[in-house]
Amino acid sequence: MNGSLVVVGTGPGKAELMTPAAQAALARATDLVGYGPYLDRIPARGDQCRHASDNRVELDRARLALSLAAAGRQVAVVSGGDPGVFAMAAAVFEAVETGDPAWRSLDIRVEPGVTAMLAAAAEVGAPLGGDFCAISLSDNLKAWTTVERRLKAAAQADFVIALYNPASKARPHQLGQAFELLREFKAADTSVLFVRAAGTAETEVITTTLGAADPSRADMRTLVIVGASTTRQVGRWVYTPRSERGAPS
Repeated sequence: MNGSLVVVGTGPGKAELMTPAAQAALARATDLVGYGPYLDRIPARGDQCRHASDNRVELDRARLALSLAAAGRQVAVVSGGDPGVFAMAAAVFEAVETGDPAWRSLDIRVEPGVTAMLAAAAEVGAPLGGDFCAISLSDNLKAWTTVERRLKAAAQADFVIALYNPASKARPHQLGQAFELLREFKAADTSVLFVRAAGTAETEVITTTLGAADPSRADMRTLVIVGASTTRQVGRWVYTPRSERGAPS
C-alpha cells in the first residue's frame, strides 16, 4: 500500500499556534478527514478532498481515513489541539486494532499540536509548573464512577488538575459534582481557573477559588484548571512553584 495517514493537531485556534510540521502535513494531503468546524479552520484548496463529519463519530471517521489511505490516498486526519490528548490519534489506533489487518502495514504518523491545557495555562501564567494531571469529565466513553475515582486520587495526591470537557448541554451538572468531590480534599481557597477559547481572539479568563467556583461559567470551549495547595496568585498571574515547599521566601 502506497497511501499514508497522518493525524494532525491544529492547536487551539490561532493559525500561528499550528506547528510548521502540521501545516506541511496538511499541504501534502490529498484528503482531509475531520470534524466539520476543525476542517473549516483550514484554507480550502481545489485539488484536496474534504470529508467532514459530526463530532461523535470518531471511530467511523478513523475507519474512513484508513480506508482512503489503504486505497493509495495521502490522508490527513484533522484534530483540534493535540491529537493524542482526548482526540483523534487514539481513535485511529483503536480502528487499526479492530479493523482490517492490512491497515497495520500503513504509513501512519502523528503530528502533535498545542493542547487546550497548555494554551489555557499560558493565558494565566504557569499553573502547570508543578506536577499535574488531565482528566476528562465526559462520561460518553467511561463510567462517571471512573471519573470520580480519578478525581479523588488526583485531589488526594495534591496534583494540579486540568479538566477537559467540563460541561455540555447533555452533561450540565457534572462539573458541579466534580467541584463538590474536590472540596472534600482541597481547601476552599484553592485556585480555580476557567479559561474559555484559549489561544483564540475570544479568550476569556475567570480566576476564582474552589469554594466560590460557579460551574455554570463553563461550556465545552472551557478548560478548567484546579490548583494544588502550592498554587498561588501573583498580581494577575497564577503559577504553581516547581518545588513542593512552595515559593521562595
